[in-house]
Amino acid sequence: MLAQALLRHGPNELKFEVAMPISLDSLLGPMPEALNLRARRNELLASNIANADTPNYKARDIDFRAVMRNAGDEQLRLASTQSGHISTSADTYAGIPLKYRVPAQPSMDGNTVDMQQEQAEFSSNSVMYQTTLEFLGRKFSGIKSTLRGE
Repeated sequence: MLAQALLRHGPNELKFEVAMPISLDSLLGPMPEALNLRARRNELLASNIANADTPNYKARDIDFRAVMRNAGDEQLRLASTQSGHISTSADTYAGIPLKYRVPAQPSMDGNTVDMQQEQAEFSSNSVMYQTTLEFLGRKFSGIKSTLRGE
C-alpha cells in the first residue's frame, strides 16, 4: 500500500502529512466476530428454552472457545460431489458448527433440554454479549478521539 502525501498551506508554513490507509479489522481485532457469535449463541439457547417441552428435541449449543480459536484458520469444508451424499447443513447454524448438549438427566420423552442449565448459559452469554458491546464502544470512542486529535 502506498501512502498518499497531502500538501497543506498555513499562514507561514508548508506542511506535508502522510495519510495511511487504516483497516478497521486490524483496529477492532476479533471483537466483531465474537459479538456476532454471541448473538447467534443467544438465539440458539433461546430456541432450546422455547423447545423445553417438545418431545425428542435435542438441545444444541456452540462451542464458543473452539470457534474463536479457529476463527483465523482456513477450515476444511465438506463438499457434496454426488447426489447421494448426506447434507451437513444440520450440523451448522449460520455457518457455525453446532454440538449436541449432553443432559445430566435425560427425560422420558427424549428431550435433552435442561432448563436450569439453558437459563444459566443464556444469562452468562448475555452478560458476555453486553461486555463485548462495551469493549467495542470504548474502542470506537478511542478511535474517534484519536481522529479528533484529543
